[in-house]
Amino acid sequence: MTTAPPTAEPGIVLVPHTHWDREWYEPHDVFRLRLVHVLDDVVDRLETDPEFRFTLDGQTAAIEDYLEIRPERRERVRALVRDGRLAVGPFLILLDEFCCDGETIVRNLELGLVHAERLGGAMPVGYLPDMFGHTAQMPQILRGFGIAHAALWRGVPSAVDEHAFAWRAPDGSAVRAEYLFDGYGSALDMFAVPDRLTELATRYRAETRPWYGSDPVLGMFGTDHMAPPPDLMDRVRAHNRAAGHAPVVRVATLTEYLAGRPTDPAALAALPQVTGELRSHARGNLLPGVFSVRTNLKAAMAGAELVLTQAERLDALYGREDHRSFFELAWYRVVECTAHDSITGCGVDETAEQVATRLASATAIGRGVTERVLDGLAQDVPADAYVLANTLPWARTVQAELLTSETAGGQDVGGLPTALGDEWMRGADLVRVLRRIHGRELFGQQVTGYAWGADTLRLEVAEVADGSFDLAALTAEVRAAAAEDPDRHWRVVTTARSRRRVVVAVEVPPLGHVALRPGTSAVPQAPVSATPTRLHGELVDVLVRDDGALTVTGADGTVLDGLARLVDEGDRGDSYNYGPLAHAGGLDTPSSVHTAVLAAGPLRAVVEVVRRYDLPLGVDRQDPDRRLEKTEELAVRMLVELRAGEPFVRLTTDLVNTVRDHRLRLHVPLGTRVGESHAAGQFDVTRRGRTAEGGWGEYPLPTFPATGFVSAGPAHVLLAKLTEYEVVPGPDGDELALTLLRAVGMMSVNVHPLRDEPAGSEIPVPGAQYLGTEVRTRLAVMPHAGGWEEAEVARWAEMFRHEPLVRRGGAPAGGPLPAPVTGPALRGRAVLSSLRRVGGEAVEARVVSMSRSPQDVRLDPLDGAGWAVTDLRGTPAQAEGELRAAEVRTLRTAPGVAGAPTGTSTPRPAEEGR
Repeated sequence: MTTAPPTAEPGIVLVPHTHWDREWYEPHDVFRLRLVHVLDDVVDRLETDPEFRFTLDGQTAAIEDYLEIRPERRERVRALVRDGRLAVGPFLILLDEFCCDGETIVRNLELGLVHAERLGGAMPVGYLPDMFGHTAQMPQILRGFGIAHAALWRGVPSAVDEHAFAWRAPDGSAVRAEYLFDGYGSALDMFAVPDRLTELATRYRAETRPWYGSDPVLGMFGTDHMAPPPDLMDRVRAHNRAAGHAPVVRVATLTEYLAGRPTDPAALAALPQVTGELRSHARGNLLPGVFSVRTNLKAAMAGAELVLTQAERLDALYGREDHRSFFELAWYRVVECTAHDSITGCGVDETAEQVATRLASATAIGRGVTERVLDGLAQDVPADAYVLANTLPWARTVQAELLTSETAGGQDVGGLPTALGDEWMRGADLVRVLRRIHGRELFGQQVTGYAWGADTLRLEVAEVADGSFDLAALTAEVRAAAAEDPDRHWRVVTTARSRRRVVVAVEVPPLGHVALRPGTSAVPQAPVSATPTRLHGELVDVLVRDDGALTVTGADGTVLDGLARLVDEGDRGDSYNYGPLAHAGGLDTPSSVHTAVLAAGPLRAVVEVVRRYDLPLGVDRQDPDRRLEKTEELAVRMLVELRAGEPFVRLTTDLVNTVRDHRLRLHVPLGTRVGESHAAGQFDVTRRGRTAEGGWGEYPLPTFPATGFVSAGPAHVLLAKLTEYEVVPGPDGDELALTLLRAVGMMSVNVHPLRDEPAGSEIPVPGAQYLGTEVRTRLAVMPHAGGWEEAEVARWAEMFRHEPLVRRGGAPAGGPLPAPVTGPALRGRAVLSSLRRVGGEAVEARVVSMSRSPQDVRLDPLDGAGWAVTDLRGTPAQAEGELRAAEVRTLRTAPGVAGAPTGTSTPRPAEEGR
């Protein structure tokens, strides 16, 4: 290693690295080709020069991507990692922390550490160089994996004026954060001019002395997709030989620079203190527009996360096979997509398409496991009944839509077609009918009988087989008819028995399942009803105004007047930042409004509200502060839904975008002025004010991300995906503005009204305009005068997201229904983040506090066995009985407990009242 003369300290510690955007303005495989050539050079230099060091960007995926192409180099790479000269990990992917769930961040580190350990060990530093801000709970997550250091750039408030600070999570967990105040390429200028390293190093040390004092200066030497210059070490050695009073340059990994820096409580207490999320614009751009661009990617991410966590819960409690390899593959694909230039949608169209494909693949794996486990549960349920599974740890009354020929019980929501096929065939072609029948399945249903007429063959099918059906007899008859007269024409008619769609309500135990027949349903305690202009229930009342907005009254008398008003604004920005127009205001008046009742109650009441708007085609390129005069119609269909027993109104908006360069937001009136909002996401409910700290070359627009819910004043909005929101002035008090769509055509623009410098190259991204693209947004609004904790908004948000899982029975029809089965219940103000199989036969659960005070939170034993507290690695850990405010706690059963999970070999009947 290049060492300093005894009199030359403190010097500069140079960390050669590359920041590798896995996909961005080029798709993944184009960037990987460049990566392979960069790492070929790096590996060769590491092997030939013992003093050279390289830090590979904190993400293990980069080295895995390389070794997929260069598998013959794996042992050489492993030797360099073990020797400490090549630093890899700890993350699998350098993620955008706000664009995924907290559980996904855990899986990211989990996968990254596993892959890094296979190569010789992970860098013990939470290296977060280029994320667009940082979530509040990241220190707790890092500490949970035994990582005591972080290194980061964006989002740090201006109050920090040293190169290190103590970053604390809301639960009190803290890491030592090395502040990359000048970015991850801070030392590039030292080598910008040949033969001037001594002069430039001296200047760099002097300029950074206020930050470092007597500590060695950290010089991050690297940028996007770059290998160090071939003569780097020669220049460093030449400088050190002739350094004199100039600072000596020592080449190291980031691990080596941070080695020995104390992280004990006393040492952290002596540093500047920062608690919670890092979203200051003081010294770096946060680029908050990424939360609203390509919103369908955000919906796909949330959908994949939900399907996978639901599948894991079912599999852990009721699965009879080992699906862990499938889950690992699916989570790998999800985590791949969390990269800060992937899920953000700020790359080119091809990148966005590949992200969507990977998320669809992960979702399909989760759905496949879910269906497999449900099929196992359905084996004991008669075919004229269904099994309903609850993936939440609370007993609750759920609603499900089933198919039935019964007319009693539940709420009828419409019939299905009975005519499935009507065609003419020559006798010689009748054999085609036989090819369609598999056993007794035809057109997705079961053949119940057939009959011949003078010139007709009629087949009847039903959802559930009954009576006898002799395929051999039909085969013989068809062949006889064909042989008798091959040219005779036959009319072949396939008819289904009458089927109705019926909504039923049923009590389901926590993490359990029940069997029921469609003709049975719980009687609603608080029925709902609908007319074209009103939805009424005991807990919520909704009036549809003439402009299509809503007046909603909650159970406590809270009124939200003007809910779901839509406001459209021009956007001259790009995928990174919204760009307001100086001479164009918002448009909020529909040209027409139409309403219709789709479901009248008593379990569900649904009114369709269709609003049509005449919107400018785009921004005027001659004057980008104005919108074009020519307009196009945009139709927005909104389903307004009340369900019996729910204290909120569900809203589903559907639109197919028809115009360019605009932002469409749904407004939630608060009826008062508010000074703060609370938003749930990534294991935390974050309190935010009305403004954001500025100071860098980006206007601190106070738009923020939320993934679980957002609360402000008397309005609590439950979310199904990452949603951008802002508290804005309204005509009668403040309003929450939630972005439904932001359509832009450039990845980055050089001249932006809210940003001084480009965020990337000016590359057209026509796909981000979403022209002709359907955008669906699901959310719910709960009026309640109390705060989010008092109103138990976190629990209601989970209820909103988690629909019951349904499967038709697989046993012979008419048999008895099996008894309900219950899983472990969660008690206290907390939510369940994860429940899955880990290791051998152990089951792991993760609970997250949803309170700002300590709570007595308990998860029932699994099959009578208790839970042991662990850290996020599964290592036994000490914990107090109560769950600390904002604590994330991981629990594991002892090996062997999961061998007979509840509901398989030892089902436990559900208790009354649970």
